[in-house]
Amino acid sequence: MSYRELFISPSPIFSGSQQSFEAAKYVILGVPFDVTSTYRSGAKFAPIAIRDASQNIECYSFRTDIDVEDLKTHDLGDLHVSGDVELTLGRLALVAQDLFEEDKVPVFIGGEHTITLGIARSLDKNVAIVSFDAHLDLRDDYLGLTISHTTFMRRINQDFKPSKILEIGTRAVCKEELDYAKEAGIDYITAQQIRKEGTKKTAEIIKSTLKGYEKVYVTIDMDVLDPAFVPAVPNPEPEGLDTTTLLNLLDAVC
Repeated sequence: MSYRELFISPSPIFSGSQQSFEAAKYVILGVPFDVTSTYRSGAKFAPIAIRDASQNIECYSFRTDIDVEDLKTHDLGDLHVSGDVELTLGRLALVAQDLFEEDKVPVFIGGEHTITLGIARSLDKNVAIVSFDAHLDLRDDYLGLTISHTTFMRRINQDFKPSKILEIGTRAVCKEELDYAKEAGIDYITAQQIRKEGTKKTAEIIKSTLKGYEKVYVTIDMDVLDPAFVPAVPNPEPEGLDTTTLLNLLDAVC
């Protein structure tokens, strides 16, 4: 029995249609986990909410000239999560490793951003991690926790040591994080820089930073967007990106 069979429960299907696992290129996995949330919880409900919304919107995108129904996707369901952070991250790492070994492109739907640490444990070290986030998440500990939504990127850098970490949309940090980012060589582009430079120039900076990296893992914390667009995120911060800017910058990465 594979780890994906052991640690996954069925859920409603993203967009309402899918290929078999064997035929799919993109595999969706929900991770309904928000145990370390500190301001307000609720991110654990996102996987089911996103699936529900996906069945009530049109499938064709003018931006990409792609119809979702033409993509070879398969929705695995949701990870069995626990109140134990390490147990959940361990299960996620095993399932993610299964998917990478099957040559799939996984799409993980959280859940709090801490889940990225579990996924990182299954990645090739020769990878660039690009994080769209209002926060750097580089604290050493927070409220007595060394693994949480405020510390996971520091744990990734210390324990996993990816080839590059680039954080985009930053606007809420503490001095400790700025000092660590400088010491560790972690690049970040603030929301203010994006607004000043413009989307086109920022996209050029992103492409230049990622030049030479064959593998890129992209992760998005919804709080990178301004609360006007996503008011229900656990840690909203003012002066965020708008949805068009985020999508334009994602085009530069993907």
